[in-house]
Amino acid sequence: MTVFVLGSINLDAVARVDDLPRPGETVAGTSLALFLGGKGANQAVAAARMGAATRLMGAVGGDDSGKSLKASLAGYGVQVADVMELSGAPTGQAHVWVANNAENMIVVTAGANAMVTPQQVASTPLEGQRVLLCQLETPATAIETLFRTGAAKGALRVLNAAPALPQGAALFPLTDILILNQTELATYAKLDREPVRLEDVSVAARKLMSRPDQTIIVTLGSAGVAAVRRDEAFLVEGKKVKAIDTVGAGDCFCGSLAAALASGMDLREAVELANGAAALSVQKAGAAPSMPSRREVETFLEG
Repeated sequence: MTVFVLGSINLDAVARVDDLPRPGETVAGTSLALFLGGKGANQAVAAARMGAATRLMGAVGGDDSGKSLKASLAGYGVQVADVMELSGAPTGQAHVWVANNAENMIVVTAGANAMVTPQQVASTPLEGQRVLLCQLETPATAIETLFRTGAAKGALRVLNAAPALPQGAALFPLTDILILNQTELATYAKLDREPVRLEDVSVAARKLMSRPDQTIIVTLGSAGVAAVRRDEAFLVEGKKVKAIDTVGAGDCFCGSLAAALASGMDLREAVELANGAAALSVQKAGAAPSMPSRREVETFLEG
């Protein structure tokens, strides 16, 4: 039951505001807090909290923030031996604004995350890793190396193609399970608007498939999650909860899904579990701190 994550590690500065600012507008923040963040770190924490033995590969700066973030990751049970500390680069940062209605805006500066290399990946032993999980906040060349190496080791390759970047599409043929939200799906499929109905989501998702054995999962916010294969599609409906902070909900889904698949769950069961985890995560502030445990998710789904 092992998950290997290649991804970003950031210091998140989260400011809460009554309403998100419009272009050129200054608004007063009601609070400011610093959290462990970055899609890679968030997903690794989610996987570890769901009970998977989880390794994270990435990079932080040689500054105090980098050391603190590595310690925080280790505290969540994530193995951090593959996280480099680079003295010549700053630790990545994300500036997050969260409104009272739980909507958010985020600006990310990559820092050390941009310096993960294919050579670093190629020199890392992957024996025993059942699921490889990546996002697009680290260089695509490093992800490509991981997926090509992982294929030879028999690992399941999962790509959360976020943020939606042109170079992300080149990785799709190397991906076994592709995870997108509605906006990212519309971007990659070159649609004029985001698909909503399962039928429309399925048509758009199948445009992105390059192999008949691929699965594409589309998160639909409060509406739930759609899973699309070449010859079938199903919807797991969203859970009705009061959202406090949606930052990291997608990462929670991805990490939880990876952990469920690594444990041997079939796709529908894994999607249902990850959907429940994401619903729980939006009820707490912060990204990594909001990731629920396996027991919490199972209790929530039983209730």
